[in-house]
Amino acid sequence: MPLDQSFAGRSYPPTEPYEVGREKIREFADAIGDPHPAYRDPEAAKALGHPDVIAPPTFVFAITFKAAGQVIRDPKLGLDYSRVVHGDQRFVYSRPVRAGDLLSVTSVIETITSRGGNEILDVRGEVHDAVGDHVVTAYTKLVARRTEDGEDAS
Repeated sequence: MPLDQSFAGRSYPPTEPYEVGREKIREFADAIGDPHPAYRDPEAAKALGHPDVIAPPTFVFAITFKAAGQVIRDPKLGLDYSRVVHGDQRFVYSRPVRAGDLLSVTSVIETITSRGGNEILDVRGEVHDAVGDHVVTAYTKLVARRTEDGEDAS
């Protein structure tokens, strides 16, 4: 059964704020092997014009993908997550994520398309800080693979 095409354009409620901590940023930078001092040292970040340490560009993925869970778990959409692969990811920043930020994410289904028996879901995550200023937009492409027998994935 194909995904419900009428869900294109649907917006989900904003998430509860996520507080970005210095330690989480450092752990993430360590995990990806990026030694940049602005991810660890407040003085190095301030020398670059930031008020505190900043996060690597892909740090926000964990926050936006968790928020996209509202979309993934929506039973009316009809997505079989056991058939989903992550197709693409990109970020468009207004400013870097920094320690102390309280970030909320609003997920929006941009498009739902079918190609080669696969269902493709494009989700946009709009990330705003505590005062409502835009920080970053995350674009996530999820592909629900067709089943072995050629039926739609969902």
